Amino acid sequence: MKTLLILVGKTTDRHFQAAISDYVGRIGHYMPFELVTIPELKATRSLTEEQQKSAEGDLIIKLLQPTDTVVLLDEHGSELRSIELARWLERKRNTARRLVFVVGGPYGFSEAVYARANEKLSLSRMTFSHQMVRLIFVEQIYRACTIIKGEPYHHE
Repeated sequence: MKTLLILVGKTTDRHFQAAISDYVGRIGHYMPFELVTIPELKATRSLTEEQQKSAEGDLIIKLLQPTDTVVLLDEHGSELRSIELARWLERKRNTARRLVFVVGGPYGFSEAVYARANEKLSLSRMTFSHQMVRLIFVEQIYRACTIIKGEPYHHE
């Protein structure tokens, strides 16, 4: 199963970039994993929040294939413990051709993206910056991979 993480906008902090790259490399030892970054929209001051979400949504949907299992990282999604995420990921490996996670832009997702999504996951009830979410999420995917393999990275 190929796994993608679609991001709206670049990761701007070099420390986050380095840590994200490290975890993406580690995940690659367990499964095919790719980051896809959609460029930030230009001239957003002239756009309403809805127009911006719609434009970003169009770019997200263009990257999706009809058979993709699409999971939005969304504050209203299901919250899973790390072990639960590992079990969830293992089930998806057996059922999904391509698993696509999406981190939206500053205003979230368009209705079209919500309609296309198969599931929503939340990392926490707390709010994190979009830059932090990227790092936290790739670390959790790496942790899930080590749990699946029974490796000692995760401690109960």
